Amino acid sequence: MTDKENAILWDLDGTIVDTKACHVFTWEKALQRQEFAMDMAIFETNFGRNNSTLLPILLGFTPDDNLMTEIIEDKEAMFRQIAPEWVTLVPGVKTWLSAADGLDYAQAIASSAPMENITTMLEIFNLESYFKSIVSGTDLPAKPEPDVFFQAAQTLAVHTDNCVVIEDSIAGVEAAHRAGMRCIAVSTTHPRNVLGQADLVVDDFTKPLIDALSHLQRV
Repeated sequence: MTDKENAILWDLDGTIVDTKACHVFTWEKALQRQEFAMDMAIFETNFGRNNSTLLPILLGFTPDDNLMTEIIEDKEAMFRQIAPEWVTLVPGVKTWLSAADGLDYAQAIASSAPMENITTMLEIFNLESYFKSIVSGTDLPAKPEPDVFFQAAQTLAVHTDNCVVIEDSIAGVEAAHRAGMRCIAVSTTHPRNVLGQADLVVDDFTKPLIDALSHLQRV
């Protein structure tokens, strides 16, 4: 529980950390090992969904449980192994995380990634202390369903009306609005023109957080 009245719910991949190249490489390798090819156009459209939703889309069919588990576990093991060399922070994100603390916002991770990936990323960049809650959407309905955001708000005991979502994916922006939450989108993964459903689009986090929050109050 928290006594804070407002919250920021952060997506992880593409929002806090630039992981796209690492995800592309490890998905391609895991699929190749099973003699499947990856269509990059399909990946681009669906990046940000959880693994159990994304994999059937990439394959073009629903695999049996054994194949599903084998490909996903292979992919994620590779991802965690190479992440320290491949992954970088989105510019300015630590400034926003610190600013949110200073403004007395509760903060949570609300990500489609497996929990082990989330904790690995936070440990690599020493970000654990910023977040009062971490929610993985692995076993929840995939974005654009809003479940991961509802659960994150519930763990913080903050009303949905007082939550701001920060996202990079089209599905994530839609999920935020389905949850009735305001949304800031960062154009690290998709161009600005496809993120128009967000209340505000930024290129990175180098401009002050307080300016972004003030903009949300006006829209």
